[in-house]
Amino acid sequence: MMHAAVLVAPRRFELREAPLPQPGAGEVRVRLEGCGVCASNVEPWEGQPWSTYPSEPGGMGHEGWGVVDALGEGVGDVALGERVTMLSGHSFAPYDVAAVEQLVRLPAALDRRAFPGEPLACAMNIFRRSAIEPGQTVAIVGIGFLGAVLTKLASDAGARVIAISRRPESLALATRYGAAETIAMDDHWAIIERVKQLTGEALCARVIEAVGKQWPLDLASAIIGFGGRLIVAGYHQDGPRQVNMQDWNWKGIDVINAHERDPRVNRRGLEEAVEAVASGRIDLAPLLTHHYPLGDLDAAIAATRDKPHGFVKAVIDLG
Repeated sequence: MMHAAVLVAPRRFELREAPLPQPGAGEVRVRLEGCGVCASNVEPWEGQPWSTYPSEPGGMGHEGWGVVDALGEGVGDVALGERVTMLSGHSFAPYDVAAVEQLVRLPAALDRRAFPGEPLACAMNIFRRSAIEPGQTVAIVGIGFLGAVLTKLASDAGARVIAISRRPESLALATRYGAAETIAMDDHWAIIERVKQLTGEALCARVIEAVGKQWPLDLASAIIGFGGRLIVAGYHQDGPRQVNMQDWNWKGIDVINAHERDPRVNRRGLEEAVEAVASGRIDLAPLLTHHYPLGDLDAAIAATRDKPHGFVKAVIDLG
């Protein structure tokens, strides 16, 4: 048995005894060292009209990494004791299972380092779908963990990045990760005018919306240029959205929903993420800012919502 986090009511996790998960055919069990907290955890934690309780043990945790400690039938290319990052869904617990095709080994360069692989894989997949080219002006609306990584990837690709976010410390983080310009996200029309000034009225060839709310989506639509590409990276899960279809039609833009559901694509993103961090292209240290034990999961998700000073991403320490 193990003690896993179970959501028992809105904004209330409890540690409850649950059976140790057993790997099935083609699966491995991982003794988790940690799991990142995702912004997508906030709304289910607060409660949604369709929510039911209690949740599955460990549920909502999908950014785990750790050490392989059991092999299912037919698994021959992964060894016990290997350190891995993985794509799974019950990692707010000491153990989780994953299909062998959905995990990637962590090289020696990442020994003893936290590695929430799933959000990094998302960033890699979003970047690929963005089709960013050298010399383009790229606006990123929302600088948290995802926005910061995308700022680094886009600037490394030769783009001129305009970072737009609410908090001054987020804009400073964007500058650290390569943004050429930063704009405070406070006044809709002032932001549009500033982007026009920076682009000679042309607006942006690419805009990545990385917040998941209505206003940032509206703002992203307003600052995309003619024939540009709007990439929706924010996770919109709190209700329907409206878009200015007249503006989209007039500008002739492409709109990309960058959320991938193909397991092969997600595995590719995970492999790219491991390589990028192991090689030093992406520095995770400034992004993993707040650490909590599993028993303080409520506090970790509340911090993800409220963003106290210096906050970028919360990590649940399990190892």
